[in-house]
Amino acid sequence: MTSGTGAPAARVANLTKTYGTGQALVRALDDVTLDLADGEFTAVMGPSGSGKSTLMHCCAALDIADSGSVHIGDDELTTMKDKELTLLRRDRIGFIFQSFNLVPTMTAEENILLPLAIAGRKPDTDWFRTVIDTVDLEDRLRHKPKELSGGQQQRVAVARALVSRPRIVFADEPTGNLDSHSGAEVLTLLRRSVDDYGQTIVMVTHDPVAAAYADRVVFLADGRIVDELRDPDRDSVIAKLAEVSARVDPAPTTES
Repeated sequence: MTSGTGAPAARVANLTKTYGTGQALVRALDDVTLDLADGEFTAVMGPSGSGKSTLMHCCAALDIADSGSVHIGDDELTTMKDKELTLLRRDRIGFIFQSFNLVPTMTAEENILLPLAIAGRKPDTDWFRTVIDTVDLEDRLRHKPKELSGGQQQRVAVARALVSRPRIVFADEPTGNLDSHSGAEVLTLLRRSVDDYGQTIVMVTHDPVAAAYADRVVFLADGRIVDELRDPDRDSVIAKLAEVSARVDPAPTTES
């Protein structure tokens, strides 16, 4: 199943990933093929255990599939050595975690610039200012994480993911630890990064409200892509999730 617009920023072909052996074997991904269009916001949804986090981790070079291929742009991850994968994750992939993953002893600014510091690169001053303006953190840059609200900490995490101008940003339940107001702020930032700056975002979420911010929603069940929506809203996402869940766990029938 492929996107209808744009050249892919990432793509997977015939991706299969299993865990365990014998009767305990779990097929987390089952021959998945998917294009993730450049400059587009894609949400990935599905029942618990459907394979959505495994798919994201394989795309982000955080996990290795058993078979199939993964490309970021023209680079095939499945043929890369460990050092090459490390450089690709550092330079071309951004990741936003549900738990923020900020360094508690560093200021917001130091956390944002940490990926560049690790890479030995100086920030692009104009782009850094643009990112800070976008996440509205100018007056909080010298504060440490414990001095920031949950929403502000996640905005720091968003800025950290964007500051190196990665080819693609993966977000794993980025609003899962936030209240509705802070969650809406973060989702608006992600939406703006796509609309204003051409960023590519791929977000795993269980929240229909969050998914409604995306251009496209891809639905997984039992390790397979089973459906998708374009230009979703909350109600269409809820309806499609109900359809997908019914396929996975159909209601029992009563024999007369």
